[in-house]
Amino acid sequence: MRAVYRFDGFIFASLIGGLILTIVPLPDAINAWRPAWLAILVLYWTLHRPERFGLLGAWLVGIAMDTLTGTLLGQHALALMFIAFINLKLHLRIRVFPKGQQALAILMLILVYEFLLFWVDGVAGFSTRGMARWLPVLSSTALWLPLAALLKWAMVLARRA
Repeated sequence: MRAVYRFDGFIFASLIGGLILTIVPLPDAINAWRPAWLAILVLYWTLHRPERFGLLGAWLVGIAMDTLTGTLLGQHALALMFIAFINLKLHLRIRVFPKGQQALAILMLILVYEFLLFWVDGVAGFSTRGMARWLPVLSSTALWLPLAALLKWAMVLARRA
């Protein structure tokens, strides 16, 4: 039973790390390329541990992100919960894909995430950032495989401890 609590703490710690990486200030030159850290983490946990992390977790992380970043309350919560729902429905299929196809599936889900944020901004009357809005899709997809390998390795270490 102890390993289960440590593992849940590991999920929580990774999400706190994602929140920190989301709000850390970056130079303007690379800020547009900032990956969607929480979207990647939500997709990872709903893909590999759907029994431990689901829609409520995605919604809570989204509300925390909306609060920390000062965006419209519920914007990220809606987008994260939507991609978590799709991922939960398809996680058994996506998990057995080869790594390249898995990265393409993640690309599509991150694209849906960014489109939902774009749509909510448009409905709320906020200006969009043009093509720079879609750069996190590329950087998040590029980070998917290394981050998934790192989290898998860390999970193995957490279970052994």
